Amino acid sequence: MTTIFIVSGGTGFSGEQLLRTALAQFSEADATVEIIAGVRRPEQLESAVARAAAANGLIVYTLVDADLRLTLEQLARNRGVLAVDLMGPLLAQLQVVLGADPVGRPGLYREQNREALERTEAIDYTLAHDDGRHPEGWRQADIVLVGVSRVGKTPISLYLASLGWKVANVPLVGGEPPSELFQLYRRRVAGLTIDPDQLLVHRRWRERRLKVSLSGSYSNPLKLREELEAARRVFLQGGFAVVDITNRPVEVSAKEILEAVGR
Repeated sequence: MTTIFIVSGGTGFSGEQLLRTALAQFSEADATVEIIAGVRRPEQLESAVARAAAANGLIVYTLVDADLRLTLEQLARNRGVLAVDLMGPLLAQLQVVLGADPVGRPGLYREQNREALERTEAIDYTLAHDDGRHPEGWRQADIVLVGVSRVGKTPISLYLASLGWKVANVPLVGGEPPSELFQLYRRRVAGLTIDPDQLLVHRRWRERRLKVSLSGSYSNPLKLREELEAARRVFLQGGFAVVDITNRPVEVSAKEILEAVGR
């Protein structure tokens, strides 16, 4: 296996995207990618080159600081490490064409496009943590929504993500709730509840849409009320804020969640 190290003064996102685009052309290749981000000092470069040398790997770098690029080039040459500069040649050509010197400050693109990038990251996070997936990542959520099936967790999550919030949602489906839920800061968690009759309508509509009859308890009015009561006990146990979404549009429910949870 070949290890490729991305060395960046920022997050390494642009370098990783370009590298993975290139790696897609090598479907049979066995390569792993490691990002060394936030590199601003020569000693960080020494450490990065040492890691690459020990792994017999390749360095790909996107440093905008000319001095750091030169230092990395020299260190890599001295250690016999192959290093590919993705940024220097482009900056040099742009300097000629534009007739201006580059600022050479890492992270400028992210600063200038912070809102759009944060929104994209929030949507990616929310999609990846829908329906209780990846509990190890719930701590990175701004908001965690909890509730029974068809209470509206996913549409509300996606709406909040479009506003820039990272949202995980956790279904309560019989048995014990996931232990990871109670390890979270309770003020980030909101429990969603709904009128039983409206929930019954949602579940029966889903059965019609899927053209199947789900488990007997799924649309059983008595079992459904028991589910909501069990969820209420979970909310009480965790000390979570509770938001009733009955007859409320997604936007209104989201507003109340933000008021209850906050960043």
